[in-house]
Amino acid sequence: MANKVQVPTRNSALIAMIADEDTITGFLLAGVGNVDLRRKTNYLIVDSKTTVKQIEEAFKEFTTREDIAIVMISQYVANMIRFLVDSYNKPVPAILEIPSKDHPYDPTHDSVLSRVKYLFSAESVASGKR
Repeated sequence: MANKVQVPTRNSALIAMIADEDTITGFLLAGVGNVDLRRKTNYLIVDSKTTVKQIEEAFKEFTTREDIAIVMISQYVANMIRFLVDSYNKPVPAILEIPSKDHPYDPTHDSVLSRVKYLFSAESVASGKR
């Protein structure tokens, strides 16, 4: 276990959100929202005016911030930047794709689920239990 990833253990770690307004509002009401001293938030509300470039920048920012442990992203938004989501390979912050009110969850597009399926299929082939 020499390659164990260290999660920052200051006072707490944040959950970042990239999603539609209704999803963000629900999580803000649950207490997930944060605004730091530089007025930076831990969420991006995606609507019809949000560009793919803004989504990419938010994803890159959230995945490089040391105070964020999980990035939750609506699956339909993740599909807009699928190349970034699929190429992300660090364990922290973890990327979780979630459904939204208007876009149901599709397991065939979930990068985490496809990696797990691949690992189990490779593991079963290696052990001969297929």
